[in-house]
Amino acid sequence: MKKSNLGLSPGDAEAVVKEAQQLLARQLDSSARRRFLRQGLTLGGVVMLTGCDLRETPDVDSVLNSFSRFNDRVQGWLFNPASLSPEYSADRIAKSFPFNAFYGEEDIPQVNGEQWRLEIAGLVSDKRSWSLPQLYNMQQVDQITRHICVEGWSAIGRWGGVRFADFLKLIGADTTAKYVSFKCADDYYTSIDMASALHPQTIMALSWDGRILPPEYGYPMKIRIPTKLGYKNPKHIQVIEVTNRYTGGYWEDEGYNWFGGS
Repeated sequence: MKKSNLGLSPGDAEAVVKEAQQLLARQLDSSARRRFLRQGLTLGGVVMLTGCDLRETPDVDSVLNSFSRFNDRVQGWLFNPASLSPEYSADRIAKSFPFNAFYGEEDIPQVNGEQWRLEIAGLVSDKRSWSLPQLYNMQQVDQITRHICVEGWSAIGRWGGVRFADFLKLIGADTTAKYVSFKCADDYYTSIDMASALHPQTIMALSWDGRILPPEYGYPMKIRIPTKLGYKNPKHIQVIEVTNRYTGGYWEDEGYNWFGGS
């Protein structure tokens, strides 16, 4: 059985990570812990603290996934629902806003807006489906915010639509639930925490730069969350579910961080 640099057996690796987490929680007061976490409590940091090379263990995936979930909880703890992402003037809007998806532009779904219905599921009192005209008739808000992609690029765009918190209130969503999940016409799926869903800048985007949302940006509707990375902004949404069941996400199930935001 191969051992780590400190003589730990592979089965001890995950226990070391958990012990390091518990030690930090016990030894640091609230303000010190917050400073430490803001500076970056990462898997690499725990490896430095413990001397354990987790790459040498056969169960590295389970350890990494465990630590990723821990990071999700930390990000949720640090998230401030009252903190707003920067908004910009119209002259900062990208002249050519990039297309980005897990497929090429030739595979963008062509959704029939007249037939499209937004399905509602889960912990809500009103599960009636919604048409595009119904959403267009709701009060609209507008924002010019920066989209940040995990691949390293960013671009500023103008998004308009319905404040998601208003919509959740209208359908009688249980706002004490843990998650809101989304299923999309392009087979994408993801989920977010309720605090992010209720953030005042989270919108059901129906327009881009003053015109109906183009297919490449998510027609007929996408969720725009400027406090989160791009992969947490699902496009071509078909189903919204309010739930206490963790449903993961397309990229999150491949190892991406679930919280994915500030």
